[in-house]
Amino acid sequence: MSKELLIGFHVSIKDSLSSAFDGAIELGCTTFQIFTRNPRSWKFRPLDEGEVSSFLERRKQTSFEYVVAHMPYLPNLATPVKALMKMSRFSLREEVKRCDSLGIDYLVAHIGSHMGKGTMLGVRNVAEACDEALEESTGKTVLLLENMAGQKNCVGARFEELKLILDLVKKRERVGVCLDTCHLVAAGFDLASKEAVEKTMSLFDELVGLKEMKVVHLNDSKGPLAGALDRHEHIGLGQIGREGFRAFLHYDSVTDLPLLMETPVDDRRRDTQNLQTVKRLAA
Repeated sequence: MSKELLIGFHVSIKDSLSSAFDGAIELGCTTFQIFTRNPRSWKFRPLDEGEVSSFLERRKQTSFEYVVAHMPYLPNLATPVKALMKMSRFSLREEVKRCDSLGIDYLVAHIGSHMGKGTMLGVRNVAEACDEALEESTGKTVLLLENMAGQKNCVGARFEELKLILDLVKKRERVGVCLDTCHLVAAGFDLASKEAVEKTMSLFDELVGLKEMKVVHLNDSKGPLAGALDRHEHIGLGQIGREGFRAFLHYDSVTDLPLLMETPVDDRRRDTQNLQTVKRLAA
């Protein structure tokens, strides 16, 4: 593979937003993902001008083609519960504004659960949440919906559901898909061999369109195929395995995309080792 892979990790902002660039460079990343705030709280502090200017200046000084942000964990864009819906949509609107101001290319969002009220209601709620968030947006950040792992009542584990949401949103050019490989396996889409990768990706192309895939979350799966278990594993050590990742990383529509790992933090393998594993499998 002649072109350098766009590959990286979710990196910390514990020192400052702009320090994420240093963390990514230290790991050897060519792209990276961040939270712009505490992901486990509804509360957040507005960005100040100094933070924004520092982040933008640091990006100018570096060579990162794509910077990606991830929504906090608490919002549920598919929820039918009015109070949670209001909070989730407010969170998404504010996060889009933050990403716009920081010049972030993509914002990844978990789709959520319809909580037993039906898939189509969940689909409509997600599309409406996207519309509301982008209606006030004056920037260029593209909102990416992440495929779900197939948990009970979730929306977006099936390709048809992703397509339904995309067809309903108004600012079509501002919404796409982040494909998570662990979630694919958990939802029943095999990636463990070249044939399996080609079958799964061809189905995604048929039902959604490969052009909608803007970012990949590159994670192996601790859980079995169709197990609906969202448990990430180190690259090549899980259900997908080395041969599955080798095939996936050589799939034409994947090679130019930002590939972001959210692999475990444990003693079995460091981030840099996962990065080297991916580079070897992609060679």
